[in-house]
Amino acid sequence: MAVDPAHPLRQDAFPMNSQPEPNRFAPDLSGAENGAVQPGTTMAFRNPMKSIMQRHHHLILGLFCWMAVLTVPLTAQTTQPPPPKALPAPARFEKDINAFLAADKTNPPPQQAILFIGSSIFRLWTGLERHMAPLPVFNRAFGGSLTTDVLHYMDKIALPYKPRIIVYYCGSNDVNAGRKAAEIFESFRLFAGRVHETLPKTRIFYASINRAPQKKDKWDVVDEANRLAREFCTKDPSLGFIDLNTALFNAAGEPRLELYLEDKLHFKDQAYDEFSRIVKPVIAGEWADQTGKGD
Repeated sequence: MAVDPAHPLRQDAFPMNSQPEPNRFAPDLSGAENGAVQPGTTMAFRNPMKSIMQRHHHLILGLFCWMAVLTVPLTAQTTQPPPPKALPAPARFEKDINAFLAADKTNPPPQQAILFIGSSIFRLWTGLERHMAPLPVFNRAFGGSLTTDVLHYMDKIALPYKPRIIVYYCGSNDVNAGRKAAEIFESFRLFAGRVHETLPKTRIFYASINRAPQKKDKWDVVDEANRLAREFCTKDPSLGFIDLNTALFNAAGEPRLELYLEDKLHFKDQAYDEFSRIVKPVIAGEWADQTGKGD
């Protein structure tokens, strides 16, 4: 049978002088002589995995970077905020409260009069009786107190006197302690509610927290607490709001530093002269209304 010259099995289809395709994975022996590798010659292999890793190196590195970026927000979401600081115990003021109670026995304040209560801004108002004369005022403010402290001791130094009028100043220390405006306002709201449970006819005036230079970085908290109190007071005829800050700034809107002591928080006597011009007309009018009704 004749073989087709083009048949793939023809012997001459594989020329004797043809060279086989080089093995891509064989060692490079080009530096060898007489079939032996010379000393110091490195046998280089073409490693396919190495070329793959080289090509994908940047891709893999970029993937890890994106994974790191995507992990950050997830970590942030699972991080819990630090717990709020515990408020100091009201018991630290037992000495001050006991001093008030001792004074009540030896020189009791008038019943159904005008009570000033709160923190050191009122405690340091040493000329209060002179400024408010002839109105029957007395002072039960204690320095360093938070709104929660006033709330805690009101059964001892507020309600027993059955005041017709209460002027309330507290909140500066709360702001410095890092409390939120809503928390400060809530203490006042509870105070007013408890007063009116027992003394529904008592008029309570909230004196605005001072925008003192000492707490300038927290004026936003001061302003928000005052705003909440003002709105609350305007909705209830048994409450009132007195803005003391109008006396503390000049026409250019700058703090009147001459009114402050060195700490830029507490006040000189001149500041209390200014306060009396704001406070006295308000409570004098309310006193006249209440006593004129014969209650």
